[in-house]
Amino acid sequence: MTLATSRVRATTHRLIASRYPPVGVFDDLTQDREELAIAFLLESATNDRLGIISGRLNLLPPEDIVQGPGATLVMGAFLHADPAGGRFTDGRLGAWYAALDVETAIAETLHHSTRRLKLSDGAFPSSIQMRSLVARIDCALIDVRGLRKERPQLYDAQDYAQSQAFGVALRWPKTGEGANGIVYDSVRRPDGINVCVYKPSRVKLPVTQADHYEYRWDARGDVRVLKITNVEQGRSA
Repeated sequence: MTLATSRVRATTHRLIASRYPPVGVFDDLTQDREELAIAFLLESATNDRLGIISGRLNLLPPEDIVQGPGATLVMGAFLHADPAGGRFTDGRLGAWYAALDVETAIAETLHHSTRRLKLSDGAFPSSIQMRSLVARIDCALIDVRGLRKERPQLYDAQDYAQSQAFGVALRWPKTGEGANGIVYDSVRRPDGINVCVYKPSRVKLPVTQADHYEYRWDARGDVRVLKITNVEQGRSA
C-alpha cells in the first residue's frame, strides 16, 4: 500500500506528569553538540539516569536538537523514553506523542496510566497530577488516518509489535532520510487525532505550559479527571 503524506499545521496537546520536572539543560545552553555532550557528562557523574539520556541524544542528528527557552520540554519527550516504546517507537528513542485536542490527550494518558497502575501492587486508590504542554507543528507527516480496516495492525489496542516495526522503518529507513512522523486516529477516543513526531526540530518553540489536571482513581479503579485551577502547597481549588 502506498503511504500518503499530509502537511499538518496544528496545535498539539501533550500531557506529562507534574511530579517529574525536566532538567533544564536545553533551555539554558546555547552551545554546539560537543559542548552539550560535555554538559551531560558532568551531570551524569552524579545522576546515572542521565547516562541513558546521553546515549539517546547521540541518536539525534545535530540539526534536530533544539535549544532555547522551552526546548527542554520538547527534548524530554525524546530522551525520557519508555524502555518498552510506544505505538510507533521502540525503546531506543522517544517522540513527541501528542493529540490535536486536549480531550484526546487526556483519554490517551488515562488509558496508559490506568494500565500501569493495574500492574502494580496496591494500585488503587491513587492520584496523579498532570500538566498540559501546548506546541505548534507544521510539517509533512505520514498519514494513516482512516486505515483501521486496511491496516488493523497499526491500531491494535494492546499489541504494538507490528506498529512499532512500521514506525522504526519510517524513522530509520535503510536508505534516504527518515520521516518526520505519523498522524493517526486515536484508539482511545472516537474522532480523536494523534501525532507521533520523530524530530524535535519539527516541534515549534516556545512550548506553553497550560492547564494542570489531577487523575483520581477510587478503590475500585474508577477514575475522575479534575482541572486544577489554582496550585498552592499541593492543594487544588
